[in-house]
Amino acid sequence: MRPVLNTFRWMPGFVALSAIWGASFALIKVAVDAGVAPAWVALWRCLFGALALLGICAIRRTWPPREPVLWGHALVVAALLNAVPFTLLAYGETQVSSVLAGIWNATTPLATMMFAAALVPQERLTGRRLFGLLTGFAGVLVVLGVWQGIEGGTVAGALACLATTICYGAGFAYTQRFFSGHGASAAGLSAMQIGCATAELALLTPLISGAPTWPGPRAGAALLVLGAAGTGVAYVLNLAVIRSAGSTVAATVTYVAPLWSTMLGATLLSEPIGWNTAAGGLLILAGVVIARAPRRAAVPRDERPRVPATGGRA
Repeated sequence: MRPVLNTFRWMPGFVALSAIWGASFALIKVAVDAGVAPAWVALWRCLFGALALLGICAIRRTWPPREPVLWGHALVVAALLNAVPFTLLAYGETQVSSVLAGIWNATTPLATMMFAAALVPQERLTGRRLFGLLTGFAGVLVVLGVWQGIEGGTVAGALACLATTICYGAGFAYTQRFFSGHGASAAGLSAMQIGCATAELALLTPLISGAPTWPGPRAGAALLVLGAAGTGVAYVLNLAVIRSAGSTVAATVTYVAPLWSTMLGATLLSEPIGWNTAAGGLLILAGVVIARAPRRAAVPRDERPRVPATGGRA
């Protein structure tokens, strides 16, 4: 049996990642409410993230790989996990509340399961894993108190948020299958990915949204934090979690992010925390652990211990 510490060595990075991404919805909302176009939100987010990642690479003295094939995979990963979903999510938050956007985002693991089952052999869908994912999703609904009703939003905004989760699901699975297994450092691969996303958006954003405008210091600071932390540091953590725990578990970070958003709101904005927050938080954590509980390897029949005739346990 593997030690528990080794089995869950991905947990600290997972928790930190959920906390960073838990604040992303509010930061995006600040930017779009200040009039920043969705495509520009995505571009600034990737640009500041790429700069942060290059700084991390310089400190660690590690750089992105040079293989052309890997750069091709990076372009695909960048489109699926960054350029397209970042733009869609920002657009969605111009139409729906950040709470509703968070609920849609929490469906990412379900989309990831579908793609991972097709692309990654070791990510087979099992009854235990399905039960864990559904338990976590139930926890999200409890934390958000959906029985009280969620108002606001349009069909277009909801569909944009749903399309974001589909992109994430495909991106998580593609990353594990073709990208994260490379021996390069997580910082180097992340810098490659976010750099590609920045280039993709730099080509398309001026055509889609015209020239940028200064949104004011508050929105500018929100974009800087969103990029440097949420798209810089967070992507090093994200790639490390995918390597350690797999794409399905990495995607369950979207279950924990709404919990962090609620906690940050209570701390910084003096918002009350109800019983549903604590109960839902326990369900979320239980779902993550259940979904990742290690499977016992099958033992060949001729290597199984012989059980005495008396029926005693070995």
